[in-house]
Amino acid sequence: MSTTGATADPLAALGSLPGVADSVETVRKAVDRVYGHRIMRRRSTAITSEAALRGSRGSAALSGADWALEEVRRRSDFGADDEARVVGAALRLTAEAGQLLSIWRQSPLRVLARLHLVAAATGGDEVGRPRRSDEAVAEPLIELPLPSADEVSGRLEGLSELILAGSSAPALVTAAVVHGELLALRPFVSHNGLVARAAERIVLIGSGLDPKSVCPAEVGHAELGRAAYLAALDGYVSGTPEGMAAWIAHCGRAVELGARESTAVCEALQRGAA
Repeated sequence: MSTTGATADPLAALGSLPGVADSVETVRKAVDRVYGHRIMRRRSTAITSEAALRGSRGSAALSGADWALEEVRRRSDFGADDEARVVGAALRLTAEAGQLLSIWRQSPLRVLARLHLVAAATGGDEVGRPRRSDEAVAEPLIELPLPSADEVSGRLEGLSELILAGSSAPALVTAAVVHGELLALRPFVSHNGLVARAAERIVLIGSGLDPKSVCPAEVGHAELGRAAYLAALDGYVSGTPEGMAAWIAHCGRAVELGARESTAVCEALQRGAA
């Protein structure tokens, strides 16, 4: 996303694109439905924990480790093979995201570095910093042209400036831009998809839209499918108003489906308590 232009608040300008206001309103109603559930009022911690697990599973699925929920729930060893390591990284990122809210407001780039460090869980020099020009990126499921290291540096700085400046844009718009920009840039040598979705989660929580983190967008992204995810990302990368609006709407639908998932969990707990 270009951070230059006629408007001082480019995120707010995106909020005025055709169809975006409808997506924002639909998401708000879905989130309100979860938060208004009587089980949510009594057992929010349990709903948050279940949403974290399901969100982790969804994010891992989009990165190539499509495990059944019960498999994620029962496993304790996440270092056995590549898929297990992806699931383990997704779980660690979800656990870490809620602890980084205050830092995000002060230094988004520091948070992104931390997220990559947590995801990679290795001590290599390439971990926790943007990639260099001579470094390859292991992100085989995203086949978009890879921006240069110089472009990555400039656009990350621009993204950070947008976040620090604040915006009147709805939380959904900001979250979608953060998510899309990180996928487009793939700033790290690995785990960019997982990091991008964790950053989206941080924005949704920190904005106040989903403060208890019970509307996991990762669930919705996985449910909509990888093909739809990548097609919507193409729209973001195009930079056209139609493409940007389609990406924001896709992210909105993902949040809506995440909210629906937690509403179903609330209903199941209510039936169990009856």
